[in-house]
Amino acid sequence: MSLARAREYDVLVLAALIWFLGKFVRYAFPPLFGPLQASYGVSNAAVGAAFSGFMAVYAALQFPSGAIADRVGAVRVIAAGAAVAGVGALSLIADTSFAVLAGVMLVIGAGTGAHKTVAVRLLSRVYPVRTGRALGAHDTFGALGGVAAPAAVTLFVAAPPALAALLSRLPGADWRGLFVVTGVAALALAAAFSLRVPGRLPADADRGPDREGPDPGARDYLSLFEDRRVAGFVLVTIAFSFAYNGAVAFLPLYLSQAGGLSTATANLLYSGLFAVTFVQLVSGDLSDRLGRFPVMVAALGLAAAALVGVVAVAETGPVVLGALVVAFGLGSHGFRPVRGAYLIEALPERLAGGGLGVVRTLLMAAGALAPATVGAVADASGFRAAFGLLAGALALAAGVAAGLWLTE
Repeated sequence: MSLARAREYDVLVLAALIWFLGKFVRYAFPPLFGPLQASYGVSNAAVGAAFSGFMAVYAALQFPSGAIADRVGAVRVIAAGAAVAGVGALSLIADTSFAVLAGVMLVIGAGTGAHKTVAVRLLSRVYPVRTGRALGAHDTFGALGGVAAPAAVTLFVAAPPALAALLSRLPGADWRGLFVVTGVAALALAAAFSLRVPGRLPADADRGPDREGPDPGARDYLSLFEDRRVAGFVLVTIAFSFAYNGAVAFLPLYLSQAGGLSTATANLLYSGLFAVTFVQLVSGDLSDRLGRFPVMVAALGLAAAALVGVVAVAETGPVVLGALVVAFGLGSHGFRPVRGAYLIEALPERLAGGGLGVVRTLLMAAGALAPATVGAVADASGFRAAFGLLAGALALAAGVAAGLWLTE
């Protein structure tokens, strides 16, 4: 690849690195649920509620970040979000109460919440004829954070003696050291994005206050939902987000408690969920060629069938469960870049940033509610009942998407 060709992807690479850290810090928390319960003496509902708080703040930032980017430009918003997340992660160096930990999770959720909506719009402008492929690459690299997070947690929490002695020299000798490293990396990437990206953008790619026309208001954004197909697709994204985030938050505990697997095996299978993230490169490219709905319906159908299987055959052992987790990952990851590309095409240019933010606020709000719901249902009726609820939501998403495709 020539130097000029490589420089063409500067924006994508830096945005993807920031997204990698955002997903890494998010998915570092679920494998820590067990150690956190042991350290603080809290219930499934408590850790689920703390993670729901993280996701709720993340969701709440979707619309403001998109609307602000419509006004001041995407680069400032993305860099500021990375910096806030970095500062939040660094603050975990101190030993705190569970309430303070939950508060810091809100700060990190706010920082990571400023990225995705704005990055999707920015990348669609920088790579207009390869939007599906660019978003697939962006989301693929981000999902690798989910692959790395469980292994990193194991490294810091249960390291072999020789490695533990080396890690003890880091600030925060236990799991807190993981967030110190993450915080430093996030601040470095925020600086690099601010300095490097503006000079690499095509004209008008980072539109700010100089664009033509008045600033859109809340009524303009809400009017988007008068389109029945847009509203139907929002239902698809909400149901998917609820199912996916609920499953991801408690999958390690589900595999160990309902599936009878060891913690190490459960974390290994959990990593497998994200290891198949490269399917996004394929699904994004296929949607550019074949259309958005055929790929989305196939992906959602696969994910729904796999999650039903995880509930139905929970005690069949690591091989079968591992295959089902991988299938769930293939369907879930395959859906996401196509979802973003479809929304960008369906929304008016003038309202794209804030409109996408409104949609992502709704879907992430549903995702934020999921961990607390799963934790409460699991405490009351067991994990299989909780995951059965998630499987039903995912089946609903697949069915509505199929209906939209057939009536297109």
